[in-house]
Amino acid sequence: MMKKVFITLTGTKYYFGDDFLEKGMKIRLEKEPDNEYDKEAIKVIYEGLGKVGYVANSSYTVIGEAMSAGRLYDKIGDIAYAKVVLITQRGTICKVCKKSLKNEAEKKPEEKNKDNI
Repeated sequence: MMKKVFITLTGTKYYFGDDFLEKGMKIRLEKEPDNEYDKEAIKVIYEGLGKVGYVANSSYTVIGEAMSAGRLYDKIGDIAYAKVVLITQRGTICKVCKKSLKNEAEKKPEEKNKDNI
């Protein structure tokens, strides 16, 4: 069974703040490969508002056991979904929906074959 994957939503102060965020709220994660600062950037979209922040990608912005954008990048497709689970002063913790995560088997078939040789 795949363990739960959490991310930190950060940078909300540059967009709409975080007053509108509520536990259980669904957000969309979208890869942003043309981002000039971070080639593994994943922007966070809220339906009706647009971009509300980014998946944290530095040791200063990732909270607790949350996964950085760099670690999450290859585990999702171009678009993924997450739910807000906890709002803190340092950032918002969200759980990535299981359906959005690529299957381990699907991700690296060449690694599986190594064991069978």
